[in-house]
Amino acid sequence: MWKRFQTHLHRWAIPNPTSIIIAGQAIFYLLSLIGNDQVGGFDLTRIMLLPGEILKGEVWRLFTFIFYPPAREPIFIIFTWLLMYRYGTALEASWGTYRLNLFLWIAILAMIVSHFVVWAFAGDDAIVAAQIFVVSLTGGSININTFIYGTLFLAFARLFPDFVINLMFILPIRIKWLSLIAWLGYGYVFLRGDATVKFVIFASLLNYFLFLGRDHVREFRQGRRRKVFQTAVEKSSRPVHTCLVCGVNSEAAPKTSFRYCSKCEGQCCYCPEHIQNHEHVTSTDAKQET
Repeated sequence: MWKRFQTHLHRWAIPNPTSIIIAGQAIFYLLSLIGNDQVGGFDLTRIMLLPGEILKGEVWRLFTFIFYPPAREPIFIIFTWLLMYRYGTALEASWGTYRLNLFLWIAILAMIVSHFVVWAFAGDDAIVAAQIFVVSLTGGSININTFIYGTLFLAFARLFPDFVINLMFILPIRIKWLSLIAWLGYGYVFLRGDATVKFVIFASLLNYFLFLGRDHVREFRQGRRRKVFQTAVEKSSRPVHTCLVCGVNSEAAPKTSFRYCSKCEGQCCYCPEHIQNHEHVTSTDAKQET
């Protein structure tokens, strides 16, 4: 599939797109801080993705919403940018520039389409309310770019599960465990949210499942086949115990605790009912049987 698009996308693919996104966010973040008592900083709500305002003529929102800063506190926003740059460069090195561009464009277009669908039924107020609801559960700022960061993070964790992040620059933890927490967070917000929140979350994960969903399905099928194979091997290698008196065996009665008599000649097995009450097999009996 990707080879089919490579020829068409390669000429239009933007190298290192995450750096461009980070640079744009840094510019708007600095603009929001510039101001004085008479004139405040730049109002970041002017670049939010609000379909109602777009239809009134503010078309720039279709592009500028991806430059909405991920946080307000300097330490958190710098940390987020560092991680985003790490994820983007690693994915670009693994996938190639054109495929990373496609991954991001699908995420951006999915956000635009989902917001217009929500607006058609409930207006811009529902979009803002949904973002505020997500913030109330997860923390952070009112920012739909959180979902785009999320898919970058999940894709990176999928490809590099053993990558170690030092939380608070102290505690090392493998990124696969952080991605598990992220999936649980998506599930929690999805279950707690209304139809608007559910639809936006579904749209935000669309690019992830388009790119990596097949790998999950393949692993699930391989896991099932491996489990069936291991069960068959264990069953074939499991010894069958048969009571010498009544003939009951461990296959017919798997929960029965069979025992071997130490006073009998050879390997003589008995069920719990006959282990204490049976005639001991001697060497003479064994010769007569043969």
